[in-house]
Amino acid sequence: MARLLVDITPLRRSAAFRRLWWGQGVAAIGSQFTTMAVALQIYALTRSTFMVGLLGVFILVPLVVMGLYGGSIADRYDRRKVALVASSVMWVATGGLALSAWLQADSVWLLYGLTVIYSAAAAVNDPTRGAIVPRLVDRTLLPAANALFASMWTIAMMVGPVLGAVLVAGFGYKIAYTIDVITFTAAFYSVWRLPSVLPEQAVGGGAGPTRVWRSVIDGFRFLGRRPNVRMTFFIDLAAMVLAQPIALYPAVAQEMIGGGEATAGWLAGFVALGSVVALIFSGPLGRVRRQGRVIIWMVAGWGLGIFGFGVVLVCVGRTSPDAVILWALLASGVCLAFAGACDAVSSVYRNPILQVATPDELRGRLQGVFIVTVAGGPNLGRVLSGGLSRGLSAISPLALGLTPLIGGLACIGATVGLTRLTPEFLRYDAENPTP
Repeated sequence: MARLLVDITPLRRSAAFRRLWWGQGVAAIGSQFTTMAVALQIYALTRSTFMVGLLGVFILVPLVVMGLYGGSIADRYDRRKVALVASSVMWVATGGLALSAWLQADSVWLLYGLTVIYSAAAAVNDPTRGAIVPRLVDRTLLPAANALFASMWTIAMMVGPVLGAVLVAGFGYKIAYTIDVITFTAAFYSVWRLPSVLPEQAVGGGAGPTRVWRSVIDGFRFLGRRPNVRMTFFIDLAAMVLAQPIALYPAVAQEMIGGGEATAGWLAGFVALGSVVALIFSGPLGRVRRQGRVIIWMVAGWGLGIFGFGVVLVCVGRTSPDAVILWALLASGVCLAFAGACDAVSSVYRNPILQVATPDELRGRLQGVFIVTVAGGPNLGRVLSGGLSRGLSAISPLALGLTPLIGGLACIGATVGLTRLTPEFLRYDAENPTP
């Protein structure tokens, strides 16, 4: 039985990794409070899924720019110091959200603005942290280390949105934001306690903007010569851009399933619940050799789960119920949990393939591209699903259900197409990796 459970060896062998894991985990729960609270507040102020989806633009643009730039910075300087500066800016932005809520400054544009600041800092912090992890554990433990981080994030995504929605419903936005400010202390402390993490071979030539962007281009050139690594980015984008229903949750909870903010939190939590279950029993995943083949099947599974969610919503119809439609909530939960489990298994393999293939002096830049893909894809998907839902609403009252239905089918179709373009990904062997 123990061989089925998640491997905690990295936590036992590396105190620095253990502190980083715990600190980021506590902060991630608070961050999910804020993510859900911001979406709910925007919907409450505008009653528009498009405006909720537009939040993705204000997350995506700084994420893309600073994710690439920040990855290059991580290849030049002490990664611990870079992470400390980025974490400080994230802390300030979170404090701004809390302060605005306490002062009752109900402005959508203020929420967007603070989100931009937070996203820009997170775009530097996340690839820097990703580049630090391979220096804290042995190469053979990277799949286990990534499974532990994935478990931590998915637990946060399961617990955070539900608790955040409940806190908003019971106590208002200010409490949810304030808790995030408090929990972020753990993330700051975990980075503060890290040893110095200088790049093994820092990028030379100074730190001017021109040279930094040239180093970013070097990272893309490296990626262009690695089809299997490149495929991990494209396959994830197929799932997260084409079949990302998160922008629909507030409207679905209000107009179709019922239950308001709490139901929106549960819908987000179901995805994470499936991920947690899959990762708890992730022990055997470290022994899989044909990792590319598993990733392809899991991304197709994500699309199937989102398609099923759309089918459930189409069957419910637009009812604006006074009470929760229990069967619809449970059926949605099964579909979303299945999708979450598939995404979790896929994530366990995608990052190790990148980490194994990338030399340390390029690791920050490629982690920057990875973060842009992993975090930017869902936000681009948020914009796409919000816009598609708004467009479909002009021709059908079932727009909220048709959007994930179409997205799920598009994800499956894109997965098939990408596999045909890169058939060698099916043969990727973890014991004899070919990037």
